[in-house]
Parts: sequence; structure tokens; C-alpha cells
Amino acid sequence: MIIRKKQVIPTLFILPSILLLGIFIYFPLVQNFYNSFFDFSVFSPTKEYIGFAAFKYLLQDKVIVISLLNNIKYAVISMVFQVAFALILATILEDKLFRRVAPTLRIIYFIPVMISISVIALLFGFIYNPQMGLLNSFLEIIGLENFAIPWLGNATASIYAVIAMSQWQSIGFITMLFIVAIQKIPKDLYEAADIDGAGKVRKFLSITVPQVKETMFVNTLITITGAMLVFNEPYILTNGGPGFSSMTLSVHMYQQGFVKDNMGYASAIATLIFALTAIFALIQIKVSGTGKDE
Repeated sequence: MIIRKKQVIPTLFILPSILLLGIFIYFPLVQNFYNSFFDFSVFSPTKEYIGFAAFKYLLQDKVIVISLLNNIKYAVISMVFQVAFALILATILEDKLFRRVAPTLRIIYFIPVMISISVIALLFGFIYNPQMGLLNSFLEIIGLENFAIPWLGNATASIYAVIAMSQWQSIGFITMLFIVAIQKIPKDLYEAADIDGAGKVRKFLSITVPQVKETMFVNTLITITGAMLVFNEPYILTNGGPGFSSMTLSVHMYQQGFVKDNMGYASAIATLIFALTAIFALIQIKVSGTGKDE
């Protein structure tokens, strides 16, 4: 009786979270996958079964290829700035030389995270303005007027302009996560390295990086998952344009479902996004070996 009670009580504790996950995550996933086999409108009471036709069209849709490449660009650049550079920035802020000004700098770097994405998009819309924008004006002042272009209206530059805005907003959050991890590293390790005559670069590579491995995994997972799901930035700034040059999978899904009223195909795109995100997450877990005993 006691053994059975010990088994039931933990189950009762986790039951609410299981129910919430089932209702708001797993059931919608199954429902979305089911919807991808039908052709239907948002306001249509009937659905036409089309089997795997939506998934077959995914392989022929050129916008999917463009969108996926843009998401991959987003992920690669975000890994460089939001993970690698954020770790370096966090290490610098935790250095003894910056101890007095570190609290102020943390606030400065974290402020963009607290600003609404709509406000940030409006701000960067002024910065990227081809006539009176701050970016082109700055390039003209320093003698690089040849590089002044309509950033959001240029098919080549538009996606990089969107990505740049996202890095400015998000890097502070990842930096704060790394700062918390670095503060938990035992000071004895750094003191021993000082005795051995190790420099700052050696201490960073041999102590800081290995000690924040778990946090690095979490930040990498957050960054890549966010890159595959990114919607707000390209939708608000360019709506995927000019043409499809800054289109992402989420924006394409939205346009198919709510602009073109093709909910079945939008469900198929959503299934693709989920599958890609899950695959990348599993690869990260496998490569990083996180959670394993050393």
C-alpha cells in the first residue's frame, strides 16, 4: 500500500503539466498534421481530402527553397553573434577590469530585449530609410556613399538587414544567460590558472568555455529554434519582399493560410517547420552530448 502510494503521488504532481502539454502542444500538432491532408478555407465548413498532395507541392514550391535558405542564413549568423559573440561579451563584462561598470553595461545591452518588436521595426525602418536614414547618412559622412543602398528594397541586402535588426535586439538576452553561467564557475579554477601563468585567452578556452557547456547548448537550441520559427522581424519590416528575397518559412506559412486562404497547404508548411526544428534539436543534443556524466 505504501509502495503504491509512493508511485501515485509523483504521478499526481506531473499530471497537470502533462494535461497542459497535451491540450496546448501535442493535440494541436496532431490536428495540424491531420489538416495538411485536406484542402480547405478558414471559413469553409467542409474539407476536401487531397492526401499527400500538399507535401508533394512542398517539393515543387520555389518559395520554400528561398525561405529555407533564408532561415539557414538567419541561424548561421545568429550562432555567430547571439552565441559566440555573446559568450565573449559576457566574459569581458565579468572580467575584473570591467567590474565597476559591468552593471551599467548589462542594463544597456539588455534594454533592446525589453522593447516591443513593433517599436524596434519602426526604429530600424528609419535607420534603413534610403533618403534620410541614419545608416546611409553615416556611410556618406565617412566617404562610403557607394555602399548606400535601399536596404529593405534591395533583393540581396533585405534579408541581411532583417537579420541585423534581430541580432541587435536578441544578443543582450543570450549575454545575460552566459553571465549567470560564468558567475557560477568556481573562482578557484581561475586562481589556479593565474598561478600557472595562464593568460586571459587560455583561461577563456580552457576554463570558461568548458564550464558553460550546458548553457551554450541551451543558448544554441534557443537560437536555432528561433531562427527556424522567425516571423515578426521579416513580416513587419519587409513582409517577405522585395519579391520573395526575405521570405521565411513562417511568413510563407502565414501568407498561404491567412492571405491566400489555403489552410491545408499552410498546415503542411507548419508540419515542415516542426520537423526541421525537431531534427536540428536532436542533432544538437547528439553532438553536444549534454546531460551525460563526464
